[in-house]
Amino acid sequence: MLTTVDKEERKVGKELYHYQKGAIEKIFDCFESAAEDYHLLYQLPTGGGKTVIFSEIVSQYLRTRKRKVLVMTHRIELCKQTSSVLTEFGVTNKVVDSKARLDDQKNYDCFVAMVETLNNRLKDDKLDISDIGLVIIDEAHYNSFTKLFKFFDKSFILGVTATPLSSNIELPMTDNYNELIVGESIESLIDNRFLAKANMFSYNVGLTSLVVGANGDYTVKSSEDLYTNNEMLSKLMEAYTERCAGQKTLIFNNGINTSLFVYDLFRRAGLPIAHLDNTTTKKERASILKWFKNTPGAILTSVSILTTGFDEPSVEAIILNRATKSLTLYYQMIGRGSRIYKIKDSFNVIDLGNNFHRFGPWGSTNLDWQRIFKYPSHYLDGILSDEDLENNFKYEMPEAIRESFSKSEEVNFDINKTYIESIRRGESSKVVLKRSIEQHAKICIENSEDIFDALTLIKLLDDDIEFRINRYSKCISKSTHNFLTWLKEDYKKKLRSFLRLNFDVIKSELSLKS
Repeated sequence: MLTTVDKEERKVGKELYHYQKGAIEKIFDCFESAAEDYHLLYQLPTGGGKTVIFSEIVSQYLRTRKRKVLVMTHRIELCKQTSSVLTEFGVTNKVVDSKARLDDQKNYDCFVAMVETLNNRLKDDKLDISDIGLVIIDEAHYNSFTKLFKFFDKSFILGVTATPLSSNIELPMTDNYNELIVGESIESLIDNRFLAKANMFSYNVGLTSLVVGANGDYTVKSSEDLYTNNEMLSKLMEAYTERCAGQKTLIFNNGINTSLFVYDLFRRAGLPIAHLDNTTTKKERASILKWFKNTPGAILTSVSILTTGFDEPSVEAIILNRATKSLTLYYQMIGRGSRIYKIKDSFNVIDLGNNFHRFGPWGSTNLDWQRIFKYPSHYLDGILSDEDLENNFKYEMPEAIRESFSKSEEVNFDINKTYIESIRRGESSKVVLKRSIEQHAKICIENSEDIFDALTLIKLLDDDIEFRINRYSKCISKSTHNFLTWLKEDYKKKLRSFLRLNFDVIKSELSLKS
């Protein structure tokens, strides 16, 4: 746990914070006591300064030992950033690229390489690794690095990651690392103002149409089918308007088409937005990121590309316009907004993928990284399915809509409870929707002066009606798309009819009660 000393030590540049110094001491203790081919994993949250820590480790290692260092990353942007930070720490380093030559290596004690480039150079025998004593792996949870371990059977390997959970359940990290050192927690870093606090807002979304692909996460196609429909786009705009209008916002999507739909939606609304994906040229990307940095209230919609190697402290809001089965991706996306910046000490997170319910709050103290590292399958098996998650949902009327029903003490209606009670009484399941319609009519009438006001209020109940219909369809085990569409329209038609026929009677009854 951090102390007040840490706050006093917060400086810029190459100065290390107290908790970073402590991590370095633990890692060097391991250097001293473990075998030369030991594999050590170090965990620290995004924004905690992993690159700073391992750059100082490289600097100290080269001063005290006579062997060289290799730093591996999985993306070219991370290579350049890492090389730059190492230089700041006084480490002369060489980025290994396609032009790497054996005769050029004697001038350097530290190399930075992207995993695929390094693999090709080693296969071509264009890199001498005989004197590499320390290998540092950034974003170690990616499995692309493991194929290179065979080349470094006499080197100490230090993996660093924010989430010590492999991206592939078939290749657990505990198979490749001997030990995990857990760094400072997100909660502690927030309490001591090293990270900003996340204000989480979750909007319930039906995800049972999504398909899980071979990589264990939802497929792009099934995600795009869901997130490009009008209902989800409307929910996105509603969430943005309600929670982060005017804030500098990052929107994460699963699929280029989804991001383009989002771009078009916000552009037509007259909002400052840009789109970025892995097909964007380097020049365009640089221009877009510069615009985003310098434009107050700018919105950037993207696909995966900004989850690592991107640092813009002025981000004020994150929108997860996607669902993911990956705890790592969940933490990476939210982490993009966690940097402390000027007077910013918190940021908003809009979750449109039930990720909050699936993984818990960002920075949850319930996450035991040691247990997750040692028994990843136990953790993954404990994550609720989408169907189980949705069965636990309760519709919460947005604040702006709730104000229109302020005269009603209770606006919710429990479909599941009503269904069970009706079945026990031997009634038809259809009475469930009948009673739901009566309750909706009652709250519309309670908050109306005349029938026209009541009919207008029905339009505000679309999300609540959809939620109730979906919950009802699960009760009766009938949920085809055509059936649900028909049921929603039939519900609204019967609600309007019920209001017209019963407005005066119910209004009188309510007046007598009051």
